[in-house]
Formats: sequence, structure tokens, C-alpha cells
Amino acid sequence: MATASLELSSFNAPDEVRNFNKGKLELVHIGGAVIGRATFLPGWKWSECVKPIAGTQLCMAAHFGYQLSGTLVTLMNDGTETTSRAGDVLSIPPGHDAWVLGDEPAVLIDFQGMVDYARKPNQPLSPA
Repeated sequence: MATASLELSSFNAPDEVRNFNKGKLELVHIGGAVIGRATFLPGWKWSECVKPIAGTQLCMAAHFGYQLSGTLVTLMNDGTETTSRAGDVLSIPPGHDAWVLGDEPAVLIDFQGMVDYARKPNQPLSPA
């Protein structure tokens, strides 16, 4: 029987960084998972800044995370809209657009949906 091992990783030295218009995604690999810290600058909007990379009409990643700063508006394909702020825990299904509201960057930790987020076609995944 295999035993679990103690692991430690840090966003101070991420395993991978993906830059995109008005933002970046930092990834760490730990415990067989990929955790992302997304930084969206004022003026960032998924449909303008990440859609050209994703090649889909809406963000098709599911997100489960914690918002550290800023204000983010999320609009679902069914018209449902929510505004999240620092301290909020988010569960966002696929099929949405999102944008930063205000002058403060929105920073989120995502425990679920960042493996392929803002990954250019044919860009290999970083090693675990």
C-alpha cells in the first residue's frame, strides 16, 4: 500500500505562468491537482482577453475557488449574473463570461478549472 507524502508548493515560485491580455494565471501542481491563482487587471473581460486563446464563445471551464481581492461580475449563458468580491467562495459552471468591475485587480484562487485555462492550442501542459 502506497503512503501519502507531505508536499509543499508556493505561488511565490509557480510551476507555470500563462500571461494573457490584462491578466495572468499562475499554476502550482500539488497532491495530484493543479491549483491556479488568476490575476485579472482592471479592464479585463473574458470575452475580450481570453476568448481569442480559448476559441470558444464562452468560458467552458468550471471554477471552484476563493476570491482574494477585487470585484468580478460573472454572466451565465442563461442570463444569470452575480458580482463577487474579496472573501467570496465561488462555484461557476461552464458557459459564462466575466469581467473586472472597478479599479482594483481581481485575484482568485481556483481549485478546479485552471488546467486548460488560457492555454494556447497545442501548448503542452506543464509537468506535474
